[in-house]
Amino acid sequence: MIQTGIDSEIAAEYAQNLADKGITFMGVDVFDPTMLLMLVLRFAANLLVCWIVIQFFYYKKSHRKDYYFTFMLFSVSIFLLLFILQNLSMEFGFALGLFCIFGMIRYRTETVQIREMTYLFVIIAISAVNGLSMDVDYTTLLSANLLFVLIIWMLESNKILRHTSNKIILYEKIALITPDKREELLTDLKKRTGLDIIRIEVGHIDFLRDVAYVKVYYNSGSDEINTIDNITKFS
Repeated sequence: MIQTGIDSEIAAEYAQNLADKGITFMGVDVFDPTMLLMLVLRFAANLLVCWIVIQFFYYKKSHRKDYYFTFMLFSVSIFLLLFILQNLSMEFGFALGLFCIFGMIRYRTETVQIREMTYLFVIIAISAVNGLSMDVDYTTLLSANLLFVLIIWMLESNKILRHTSNKIILYEKIALITPDKREELLTDLKKRTGLDIIRIEVGHIDFLRDVAYVKVYYNSGSDEINTIDNITKFS
């Protein structure tokens, strides 16, 4: 005897399974509200933390819009890269993620100052932490981001580390570079540069041209970073 009736419990369970699975196309979910919400929230939080670090710590002293642009896009790129790749196998996703990170660091056409490289690494680290910490509780994740901001604030503050600027000068009064005339050299450099020089180092000496490289350390009276202090060029 053929049963024509439909068991209501089985039908309800089947409908619930379809609802849980959602709409798929070629085996992939078309829409996953949980994953989308997690992406939006974590992306916004990561972008906020990186913006705070860049705007209030880096840009406040350097005023470099080009690196501001670079750091923000690095943050977005690294976060999205690692967030999407975490669904792959751990070995493959982690290896590909590291390859992309270090590949982007290596891909540059000019020498990047150590301060910019440090901030670049920090931005990458923040984005990697936020992008890969799917199984970490929100309190721990928030604490990690706050620690990033707190440590950077402490190190950038003049209350802990006082910034001393330095400059390389091509100096022509070669008679004053001897140790016994260090005070005369210091006085002459202060008068001619107008800088509050606190220390001097004598470097390369060219007796054929009667010049020497002198590195001076001085209090600039400003927190801004001079990016061309150590650039020299022969005439």
